[in-house]
Amino acid sequence: MVIFSQLLTMSWLARLNLEYSLKAGRSVARFSHDGPLRVLQSLYPEGNTVCHNVLVHPPSGLVGGDTLDIQVTVGSGSHALVTTPGATRFYRSEAGLATQQVSALVEDDARLEWLPQEALAYSGCDAINRARFVLAPKAELLTWDITALGLPHSQQPFVAGRFQQHLEVTGIWLERGMIDAQDLRLMNSPPGLAGQRCIATLVFAAGSPIAPDRANTALDEVRATLEASPLRLRSGVTQPNPQVLVLRVLTPVVEPAIQLMRSVWASWRQTLWSLPGTVPRLWNL
Repeated sequence: MVIFSQLLTMSWLARLNLEYSLKAGRSVARFSHDGPLRVLQSLYPEGNTVCHNVLVHPPSGLVGGDTLDIQVTVGSGSHALVTTPGATRFYRSEAGLATQQVSALVEDDARLEWLPQEALAYSGCDAINRARFVLAPKAELLTWDITALGLPHSQQPFVAGRFQQHLEVTGIWLERGMIDAQDLRLMNSPPGLAGQRCIATLVFAAGSPIAPDRANTALDEVRATLEASPLRLRSGVTQPNPQVLVLRVLTPVVEPAIQLMRSVWASWRQTLWSLPGTVPRLWNL
């Protein structure tokens, strides 16, 4: 019993350093890790140009005091797509802050697709999910943040706890917010979450201004998609500055948000990079 009790109170500190480079026309990944955090074998479903990796955290969730620290470098000319096998779970916390932090540098002529599955905030959690990207002038990024509050399907609503969000493209874009379950005006009023419990954001960012015709084509295609979507009243796409395109979605549960995010991701991949929406294998499981 003593050993079991110690395991319940043990904090995990896991670090991953992930580096991509272009070798003879092939995007190659190398990584080192400390603790229960690593990537699986590199896959090339699109040929050598794009390296697909799955980021794995075997404990599958975080509690108070846990930290996941991920450092990524995407070298010049390489293209990386990183996803996860399932949701990142932030469990009820009684021992301080649970932290997931990602810091990525994308060099000139490189592309990063950072596409984790949803962050799942359990009622009673105390957590921060922080992502910071630094883009060289000729670098580009596709990333999303999908946050689900509570477990509606299991009748476990988000009624206690706090979840902090931080999404930054340094010098270009910064979003920070605190979701407190006790802030009922934020949680339920029309200017806030309006009773919805899934918040999703898809960002395309470039290290230099996006050509107007390129940006307008990408925006027009997504607006047509949204107009035909049942989520059209709780979603929108815009270009808040010359280097960023943003799609936002609010839904009661996570599944419709993920479906729309994947559809727009595939559209932007085709429009902005002339690449097909090659879905990572795990998304079909």
